[in-house]
Amino acid sequence: MSKLLIPKQYHPILDCLTTEKAIRKIKADFQANLAFELNLHRASAPLFVLAGTGINDDLNGIERAVQFNIKDIGDKTAQIVHSLAKWKRMELAHLNIPVGEGIYTDMNAIRADEELDNIHSLYVDQWDWEKVISQEQRNLDFLKQTVRHIYTAIRRTEYFVADEYPELHPQLPEDITFIHSEDLEAEMPNATPKEREDAVTRKYGAVFLIGIGGALPISGTPHDGRAPDYDDWSTPSTPGHNGLNGDLLVFNPVLNNSLELSSMGIRVNPEAMQRQLEIRNATDRLSLQFHKALMENKLPLSIGGGIGQSRLCMFLLKKAHIGEVQASIWPDDMAKQCQKADINLL
Repeated sequence: MSKLLIPKQYHPILDCLTTEKAIRKIKADFQANLAFELNLHRASAPLFVLAGTGINDDLNGIERAVQFNIKDIGDKTAQIVHSLAKWKRMELAHLNIPVGEGIYTDMNAIRADEELDNIHSLYVDQWDWEKVISQEQRNLDFLKQTVRHIYTAIRRTEYFVADEYPELHPQLPEDITFIHSEDLEAEMPNATPKEREDAVTRKYGAVFLIGIGGALPISGTPHDGRAPDYDDWSTPSTPGHNGLNGDLLVFNPVLNNSLELSSMGIRVNPEAMQRQLEIRNATDRLSLQFHKALMENKLPLSIGGGIGQSRLCMFLLKKAHIGEVQASIWPDDMAKQCQKADINLL
């Protein structure tokens, strides 16, 4: 069932043609900034991978992958990627990327089970990136350092957009605030995770919420779902806190709530993956291609994540709906409500 939030007295600042031009400028500018900040090389990426290899992103473990049979390869099943979280790490090994360097790519995915609303679409486009790190860099300080580099790239693109379109004023704070999910739960134990995100981003403007995927102390449930075999959400980071991953959240004044721009983290080493697969009762995955390679130390240690292309464009162009910056399919009732509200879906 689709959900739609219509801001009062909303009118797009840029018309549709100007929006299309602005999208191109944002994507070109941001990926150059990201590559510079993190020392990344562009790589070509697949739209689909073979089923049964463990390479596709399992997300929360319940979403169905769009799939088809390949006639010329014995009718084997291929799946449209959910993301490239695991493929990227294999590509680092394939390209023999050294420590301190990495790759980024345009990731296009279809998530058929997505609940459609202002920020969720069937079509997902991200800058997926992955960087080789050393054992000594598997710590909270390095995670924060990397987040700051990404945030710098976002702010630099925000100022570029404001220079191109003066009516779009910069709004992000100079610095991003780091908060552990355990501390946020303790501060607002009776609030939902989404309510906590709305409150903390409204207060600080931009937040990196650390430690997402493991059960929290008070509720006994994760702040949000994470697969057990890419982000490390179980390794202790500081006393009382677990997880070397998180979400980059900003406050979106158009919708008056939080907006996740990036999910990222230091990736699992063999010990963390074994532990997390046991927590999720998913140790059967250890026989899959990706998991075997990781457990045999054939994949480099890495940090990585995804940054939503359409979400970043939506935020910087101050749009009310992600459909204003990407072409997708929407329920008829949503499309009609958007048309009445001057929300111009592409």
